[in-house]
Amino acid sequence: MSDSRRQTLRQFLRFAVIGTGGLVVDASTLHAGMHGLGLDPYSGRLLSWLVAATFTWAMNRRFTFVDRQPPLTQWAKFLAANAVGGIINYGVYAALVVTSPLVAAYPTIGVGAGSIAGLGFNFSASKWVVFRARRKH
Repeated sequence: MSDSRRQTLRQFLRFAVIGTGGLVVDASTLHAGMHGLGLDPYSGRLLSWLVAATFTWAMNRRFTFVDRQPPLTQWAKFLAANAVGGIINYGVYAALVVTSPLVAAYPTIGVGAGSIAGLGFNFSASKWVVFRARRKH
């Protein structure tokens, strides 16, 4: 295996571990939003996605990728690039909430399914768009 492939595999594994932490943040925020703030499962999920995306951006910035753009610019770029993965994630979540009585009763199950569905896209967008190494001229 080439060094480049090994590096990408290491990055993917770190990204996935951080994503697992993001899943915990996401599910916890959804639960708190629904039960503490009285949000419905859909608006609660929008809030939980934003909190989890911010958490995963900060952790990936620190532990997965080495690019150091200005934080606010990079955070906005991360949210924008991962929005497609977020739409995939949210779509799977919403479809399961509507079609599965189990997920409707326990929406955090849908959070997990949505997270898995968006993982590949979000890793690619993060690696090649948000954290890509800028070439020196």
